[in-house]
This record gives sequence, structure tokens and C-alpha cells, in this order.
Amino acid sequence: MSLTEEQRQFYENTLAVTRHEVAELDSQIEEELARVKDRLAELQNAKKAAYQMYDAACRRLGIPNDLEADDEAGEEAGEA
Repeated sequence: MSLTEEQRQFYENTLAVTRHEVAELDSQIEEELARVKDRLAELQNAKKAAYQMYDAACRRLGIPNDLEADDEAGEEAGEA
């Protein structure tokens, strides 16, 4: 079954429009991923700083750092 010129034009236009939409969506996805990665880095740095403060307080008080044990248990579970 052959297409009329009008049908052919319609489908070619559809291809062009949807190709552009896909490119736009890819761009938006990349931008969002970059924002998420930046936010994760901020949160990880904040957690690291808080952990260091907690560890220092434990040392000054002469008590064990219970977060250290939790971290080790989490790492072991992640390795399994």
C-alpha cells in the first residue's frame, strides 16, 4: 500500500517533531541528573561533617562511637 503525498508529509512531519521532542527530553533528563548528583554530593558532605563532629564528641566523652558500628554493619551488608 503506497502513501499519498499528504500522508507521506504527515508522517515525515511526525518523525521530525517526535525526534525533536525526544532530544528535548534527553536534555531535560541530563539536567535533572546533574541537579540530583549535585544535591547528593551536598548531602554526603553534610553527613560526613556531622559524622566527624559526632565522632569527635564521642572521643571527648570517652565513649564508643555507635555510628561507627552502624556504618561497619551497613558496609558488610552491602558487600554480601
